[in-house]
Amino acid sequence: MRSKWWPLAAITLGNFMLLIDVTIVNTALPQVAQGLDASFTSLQWVMDIYSLALAALLMAAGSAADLFGRRRLYLLGLAVFALSSLACGLAPDTGVLIAARGVQGVGAAAMFATNTPLLMATYTGRDRGVAFGVWGGTSGAAAAVGPVLGGLLTEYADWRAIFLVNLPLTAIAVWITLRTVDESRGAAGARIDWSGAASFTLCAGALTYGLMRGGEEGWSEGGTVASLVASALALVVFVLVERRKRQPLLDLGLMRRPTFAVLMAAALLLQAAAFPYLTYAGMWLQSVLGLSPVQAGLSVTPMAGMALIVGAAGGRVLERVAPGRALGGGLLLVGAGALVTTALLTADSDWTAFVPGLLLAGLGIGLAMPVLVSAALGAAPPERAGMASGAVNTFRQLGYALGIAVLGTVFAARVRDVVDDSGSVPERAAGQAADAISGGHADAVLKAAPAGRAAEAKALVRESFVAGLDRICLISGVAALAAGLLVLAVVRGGQGAPARPGAPAAKAAPPAEPART
Repeated sequence: MRSKWWPLAAITLGNFMLLIDVTIVNTALPQVAQGLDASFTSLQWVMDIYSLALAALLMAAGSAADLFGRRRLYLLGLAVFALSSLACGLAPDTGVLIAARGVQGVGAAAMFATNTPLLMATYTGRDRGVAFGVWGGTSGAAAAVGPVLGGLLTEYADWRAIFLVNLPLTAIAVWITLRTVDESRGAAGARIDWSGAASFTLCAGALTYGLMRGGEEGWSEGGTVASLVASALALVVFVLVERRKRQPLLDLGLMRRPTFAVLMAAALLLQAAAFPYLTYAGMWLQSVLGLSPVQAGLSVTPMAGMALIVGAAGGRVLERVAPGRALGGGLLLVGAGALVTTALLTADSDWTAFVPGLLLAGLGIGLAMPVLVSAALGAAPPERAGMASGAVNTFRQLGYALGIAVLGTVFAARVRDVVDDSGSVPERAAGQAADAISGGHADAVLKAAPAGRAAEAKALVRESFVAGLDRICLISGVAALAAGLLVLAVVRGGQGAPARPGAPAAKAAPPAEPART
């Protein structure tokens, strides 16, 4: 088993699993809601806690890999990912599921942080280009396959299978890694910025919790205010700590560079605008329109399919386009796609109302995603390349986590407003009906409708859910358009390294000589 491509197989398999688990849950949410009697907020956390843990720990995991060994941390990440996936699959309630998803995110952070350095240490020359092309291709494939695979497993097995399927795959990845991947480390003297990692994690976690709690309990409620204040204080501590560290988690000097700061904002807003609203679209397709999990998964794949086609076919063209222009134009297309969806979506719409917007957004993603990392690398000093790459991926995952929290809060509030204003539900039951609709329990609302008012209840379910979708698509579209205009205004001409789809992360860390074990 000494073929030179076995290490690539082990690393890309882990990368595929950790990325697919971001989206594979989407099509299973209605079944999770029914199986565990989950509330809307619980479903948000099932989606969010994974990306939040991944974002919060990614940069610290990179430092740990340099210090303790990248192969060792990758194997540890695989083990944690497998055990937490088992816990997810056996979860008796939403509390256990959310906690296990958080641990799963920890394992994913260890895996993600070591992918690029291991490939850099293993391959050189033309082989390195091939390796990163395959690795990048599997990253794109994960986005396309996730909803469909989730639908297949949910429909023909059970929602728990979307987590249990990770067990044999991680076992294969561990076996290949142990036999074929050599150890490598970073430069001597590497240190982990524990205080920076702790304060950043507290800031991100408290902010996400505060946003969700505010939507559920009110913005003046004590727990909401305390969470948001804690997030702000943690941010202040993070800034103070990082300014004094010799080896900081994030060199704040990079954020004083306008181009780099705008690229970080673009990474966050691209992820927040392009993907989180699909979570609620998937619930609409199943709980309101009655599509099967497989049909729902297939309905949202035009975006990923278009992104893959553009990323693969447009490689030679993008090499001749300044990264800032490709990124800015891609963001504008993502925003336009969300706004087109807003224009087409009505209470009487079926799944096809999403297709034009998804295709347009997929075109934008195909332009923007491949150049994002390379643009950030071009805006940072060469000695900060690894940090710049880690920061981009961190802001991307944080954007997804915050997007789920913000859009979920707006979505639930809009559904509640429409139900309250309809007058067709008694005031004492309006809140409960709105929570059921937004939480994927539309069938319970229909079953509870009085005799002779089933048609009215069905119309209310469709109108309120679409009103929520319309509002969050509008916000996503405006956010992406604003980010695109900002990138085009600040990231000038040829700033940023040349980009090549599938291999932007190839410069994420300097090559290191592998330590034989």
